[in-house]
Amino acid sequence: MKLGVIGAGGRMGRMLVQTITETEGATLAAACEQAGSPLVGQDAGELANVGSLGVRIGADPVAVFQACDAVMEFSIPTATVAHARIAAQHGCAHVIGTTGLSAADEAVLRDVATKTAVVYAPNMSVVVNLMFALVEKVSSLLGPDYDIEIMEMHHKHKIDAPSGTAVGLGQAAARGRAVDLNEVAQWSREGQTGARRKGDIGFAALRGGDVVGEHVVMFAAPGERLEITHRCTDRQLFARGGVRAALWAGDKPPGLYTMKDILGLNV
Repeated sequence: MKLGVIGAGGRMGRMLVQTITETEGATLAAACEQAGSPLVGQDAGELANVGSLGVRIGADPVAVFQACDAVMEFSIPTATVAHARIAAQHGCAHVIGTTGLSAADEAVLRDVATKTAVVYAPNMSVVVNLMFALVEKVSSLLGPDYDIEIMEMHHKHKIDAPSGTAVGLGQAAARGRAVDLNEVAQWSREGQTGARRKGDIGFAALRGGDVVGEHVVMFAAPGERLEITHRCTDRQLFARGGVRAALWAGDKPPGLYTMKDILGLNV
């Protein structure tokens, strides 16, 4: 399968290129960076330390979608939305690991998904997606007598908070209780907040050092607390999940898919 990488010169982009070269049945067909980047024109394989692949990093995302069966990106919301529209025009599967998308951005993805296959997940890790399913199940079983708090920590360079994964965990917990996360979320606390409101789902975002990603979901009640924790120490697992998603989506009909579809967790 011919795969493409948007943002191939970035940290995740290079890992995607490396993972493609290590994956049977996958080949890197095209890659790009934003116009004006000093990385444009360089060999994507050499940049990813896997040797020359004969694929030069371009500056035109349209050319990437034209050349590939599926394209992956972990970038920023404005770029991702623009690229999703290009994917729809060319009928190319689009795998999106970008976080921080707004409700309006997600509406664009739903529209694009009527024309091509889109895989959108706040976290491409297989284990984190199992965590989503587990949190939803535990939330449904324990009910609102257990207070839910979600804590996440990432490196100091991360630009959005809370993380997309933390929001995804909150959405999973809300689904388990059959409530709308936007109606029960406490995104932060400061000052005289008063007593905790029953049924709220709280969030805390920590930033520092080089932490790749840590997420803890706590179910707290008088006398006991259940914690579900995931710690990531290697970004390569996100790349592996992204390539797995691309291989899966390449021949799928139009639709908005998640990692739950790929892992069979929606069955």
